[in-house]
Amino acid sequence: MHGDIPPTIPQVLARAVRLFGAAPAIVEEHQTLSFGALAAQAARVAAACLAAGIRHGDRVAIWAPNRSEWVSAALGAQSVGAILVPLNTRLKGREAAFILRRSGARLLFAVDEFLGTRYPALLASESLPALERVVIFGASGPQPEGLAPLQSFEAFLAAGAAVPESEVRAAAGRVAGEDTADILFTSGTTGEPKGVLSTHEQDVQVFRTWSEFVGLKAGDRYLAVNPFFHSFGYKAGWLAALLQGATLYPLAVFDAGRALDTIERERITVLPGPPTLYQSLLMHASLPQRDLSSLRLAVTGAASVPPSLITRMRNELHFRSVLTAYGLTESTGVVTICPHDADDETVATRCGRAIPGVEVRCADAAGNPVPTGSAGEVQVRGYNVMRGYFDDPRATAEAVDPDGWLHTGDVGILDERGYLRITDRMKDVFIVGGFNCYPAEIEKLLSEHPAIAQVAVIGVPDERQGEVCKAFVVVRPGSTLGAPELIAWARESMANYKVPRHVEFVPQLPTNAAGKVQKFALREGHVG
Repeated sequence: MHGDIPPTIPQVLARAVRLFGAAPAIVEEHQTLSFGALAAQAARVAAACLAAGIRHGDRVAIWAPNRSEWVSAALGAQSVGAILVPLNTRLKGREAAFILRRSGARLLFAVDEFLGTRYPALLASESLPALERVVIFGASGPQPEGLAPLQSFEAFLAAGAAVPESEVRAAAGRVAGEDTADILFTSGTTGEPKGVLSTHEQDVQVFRTWSEFVGLKAGDRYLAVNPFFHSFGYKAGWLAALLQGATLYPLAVFDAGRALDTIERERITVLPGPPTLYQSLLMHASLPQRDLSSLRLAVTGAASVPPSLITRMRNELHFRSVLTAYGLTESTGVVTICPHDADDETVATRCGRAIPGVEVRCADAAGNPVPTGSAGEVQVRGYNVMRGYFDDPRATAEAVDPDGWLHTGDVGILDERGYLRITDRMKDVFIVGGFNCYPAEIEKLLSEHPAIAQVAVIGVPDERQGEVCKAFVVVRPGSTLGAPELIAWARESMANYKVPRHVEFVPQLPTNAAGKVQKFALREGHVG
């Protein structure tokens, strides 16, 4: 653990107040919160959580776009020892309800409406026996029938006024570094999301290291485009800013023009994100007229990065430092990272070296390390490896072997310098605009369509998103189904990034002798 960094997130917040107090922590259109004001708001949330009966180890979910209340709600819940369960804002009701049920969340913070979707209404028909209340940021609509009572954020905070400050401080004092800080749900080969357990100490240590490697520093102006429900926006986002004293500018919806406006107006210095973010900025018609001279640091990952993109990011977006990293939810978000003085060739072709205290190896099918320069499964061991999957010892044992090695399912090569290059995925995961897509999960959802007999999903190249979903569909005898109809149906049933962009109807799927669909045959065009 870094000597000057305490082991829990509530203590990190207290440290930020001591070091950066009156400096701006979060800047939004309608308000600016100093580090002191953010801590005061988090303390009010903590008091309200205690008044609502939330205690150490209870799960508290957040389903909202990037905004200051997201951060204060998370910090407040974690300050009483509650475990944070972030929900992807793109999830549909069924998907969100699965995570709420699986985690046993007692409290949900949410917005009433975002991008035309009423979140509480999506949950109206779902069975959520553990959920006791839904606290709404901003304006609230009517109470959906069958859902736990809605309460405004203001009313929730007001109910905590009767809780003594001493009780709030005592609750925060009971939070320990080894306590679970969050459960981030990630899908797997079973088709159902699994909850990854990370501790306070893991989150703090990993992202202090990340911050130091990339060169994030006090006074940086950080445009937070990456969603807070993802470790890139939560841990490498507001938590890293809290650790380093950077000012966060949350963006609820990414729009290239609006992002460019903010960069110019606020003199943004730091802008992490997936490659698609930078490509969108580079494609914007107004780019030549923009003053982006304040930009210093870009950190990207989640997909391969073309060398030409790094050159353009330096020359046209004026980034002085462009870095790549590799990680997964099960590794607390980070495994390897390029140091901030890495050359362009390394940044374009590698995703860095293992962070201190973490081992990375590439291994064969028998678990033996392969020679330098040879391909093998990327395996990780160290303090960053998850504590396991929530209430799922079997899946945990499959992912982390008895020697503590996390089996990532990714294929990679380590060079003589210890730099990692990811070459393929052993699993079928593909990445759409920075979001992991798991075919088993998408196939399970698509299979619920009454006209579908069989379906297989792969990722195919896409110029803008990197990859998109393609579905191969076998229709039930006597049924008819068209691609536009299926795509429209899918948009109602799953997050937009999972929806197939291409649909191919086939008489049968290619299978092996055991009846398992051969995805490689689909990728190579051998279907039917």
